[in-house]
Amino acid sequence: MNTPQVNQQNSEPPDGSRPQVRSLKELIDLVSGRGFVAADAGGDSGLAERLPFPFLGLVGQYEMKLALLLVLINPNIGGVLLVGPRGTGKTTAVRSLLDLMPQVVRSCCFYGCLPEDIASGGMDAVCPDCAKKFGEGRPLTFMDRANLVELPLNSTLDDVIGGLDERALVHERLRLKRGILAQADLNVLFIDECNLLPDVIVDAILDGASQGLYTIRRGAVSATYRSRFILVGSMNPEEGKLRPQIMDRFGLRVIVTGLVDPSERLEAYRRVQSYQRNPRAVISQYAVETQMVQSEVQTARDLLPYVQVENEIARQGIELIQQFHIDSLRSEITLFEAARALAAADARKTITIEDVRAVAPMALRLRRSPYMQEYLAQHAEEEKDLSTAL
Repeated sequence: MNTPQVNQQNSEPPDGSRPQVRSLKELIDLVSGRGFVAADAGGDSGLAERLPFPFLGLVGQYEMKLALLLVLINPNIGGVLLVGPRGTGKTTAVRSLLDLMPQVVRSCCFYGCLPEDIASGGMDAVCPDCAKKFGEGRPLTFMDRANLVELPLNSTLDDVIGGLDERALVHERLRLKRGILAQADLNVLFIDECNLLPDVIVDAILDGASQGLYTIRRGAVSATYRSRFILVGSMNPEEGKLRPQIMDRFGLRVIVTGLVDPSERLEAYRRVQSYQRNPRAVISQYAVETQMVQSEVQTARDLLPYVQVENEIARQGIELIQQFHIDSLRSEITLFEAARALAAADARKTITIEDVRAVAPMALRLRRSPYMQEYLAQHAEEEKDLSTAL
């Protein structure tokens, strides 16, 4: 059994003798109390640890949880939008994804050099340091877990896309700093209450999400940043509508309503109460299952490139889209990519019509535009009259 060590400088020995003082500084510290380490031991730094509610602890809301898992497996789905009233667990569900994030490949280089750059453009496509590393057989990338990046509602344009570094300006230098969109590269970008964002912020997000990169210019300085992120948003319709431009960018759309079963509502209350009392204890209850789900998400993500869409299944999916009179081609992309993710989650390399039917409500809802249908109908009638006249 180890005997605890006693600090002879800051406390009296057990026999009552005075501590030995070897210098004037030690004497001053001893008298003034500045050498008493225990005085600061109870101080609170104010720092907090992120302890999200466990994803598997959410009660009900099957479609919401399925949609969030599918976008983690396949970023090509185009993200997910959660629509519903307050207090239905939308924000809690998104933040609980933190423990389920998959591994992503990140570049070791400041300039973002990747092995595929060499494969497509040769050694001149990377920086000299990475060319040397590649020649020596050293890796250019490393595996890292994706992160959840949140966009605050009070963010300015410089916060979102980046701007001039204030510390560099003090020294009369021009240098750009990355914005939230660049920080979200290969991560999940969560926009809570996205329908309340200013138009200028929405335009910046649309630009970064559509191209996977964006360029910022401030005077004579410019830089292009990568912004390949999974876009996840939530909104309450009673607080305002979402612009059609950004609505179309979301792949899956989930209508989140309150729990109907009284027993589920009571169970949700009890779990929240337990989490507020002791979050670590609640998280530990789902630790093993959470690790299993994270492993399954990673496995499905690795299998995804091998999942194929057969022509007959694609034909039936397109017929379904045409029945709803949806013009946007993003509906096909979302429908088939979500079906591929669902098949990969089931360890299959081909999708079935059941996969398409399972994801169709999330992929196709809120895509029809009555205004555009009426507008196109009027245009078709005008074209008919014009053709008759000619």
